[in-house]
Amino acid sequence: MFTLIQLESFVAVAEELHFGAAAERLNMTQPPLSRQIQLLEKELHAQLFDRTSRRVELTAAGRTLLPSARQILDLSIKTQLDVQRVATGDAGAVTIGYTAIAGQSALPRLLRRSASEQPGVSLLLRELVSTDQMDGLVKGTVDIGLLRPIVARPGIKYRPVMQDRLVIALPAESPLLEERESLPLQALSGEPLMMYSTSEARYFHDLVLRLFASAGAEPRITQYASQVPALLAFVEAGLGVTLVPASTRAFSPPGVRFREIEGSHGTQALNRVDLEVAWNENNTNPAVLKLLSLLDGNLDDPSADAAD
Repeated sequence: MFTLIQLESFVAVAEELHFGAAAERLNMTQPPLSRQIQLLEKELHAQLFDRTSRRVELTAAGRTLLPSARQILDLSIKTQLDVQRVATGDAGAVTIGYTAIAGQSALPRLLRRSASEQPGVSLLLRELVSTDQMDGLVKGTVDIGLLRPIVARPGIKYRPVMQDRLVIALPAESPLLEERESLPLQALSGEPLMMYSTSEARYFHDLVLRLFASAGAEPRITQYASQVPALLAFVEAGLGVTLVPASTRAFSPPGVRFREIEGSHGTQALNRVDLEVAWNENNTNPAVLKLLSLLDGNLDDPSADAAD
């Protein structure tokens, strides 16, 4: 089988039509160049050049080989560059799992950073609840997760990337809206509460219960859902109230209004919603590792994106 060196030697001679000029172009002496051409002709069982003391011309076989030889050399260079880009994390594919709320807050900022720093990397996006993201990280079907803190799994690493707080979401016609700009949780004691699912949204479920307990209030739970958009749909339909991350206000339905949670220092200290980035420590995809490095900066600060 012919080699890339032989093809490179052939193309140089074919384009220069002069062995001396071709040898100088390849930074080699003429005898080794002639030897590479001879080996190529032997391998192909064809004479590629007509050579005299005055001129060098391509034979019909040489003219046939030239375009293919150029394509092979171009492909070899492209392959080398592609492999190098993948090895450095500048190319490849990364699967990102994210919650519905992260899809409206942290994810767009991450995508902007990736587009700026890793334009050659393809991002595959999957909206999943936190427990399903964790399963995907363990199985290898998800490379990076944007999820809520849940029970850790062996081999899964994580760190916080964004903080938020819960606010009260009410139907636009709720009489509670007339009272004040913030409401104590005791004011919701008689209201139907749209609650987070224990199986798919345990983090929010437990946080809401802790907040009510800290305020000495008893929630009246009437509906369950695993995702914030579903809870907001219940609220807009006038079926009750719920507690959602403050970032939800940017994409809430038109029939929903919001109030801050009023309470003692204990309640305020508990009212913290964390978003974490998680990954499998055994993931060796360079594009994943480089994307994680872009998350060293906190996604809370949108000004960081403008500086990119």
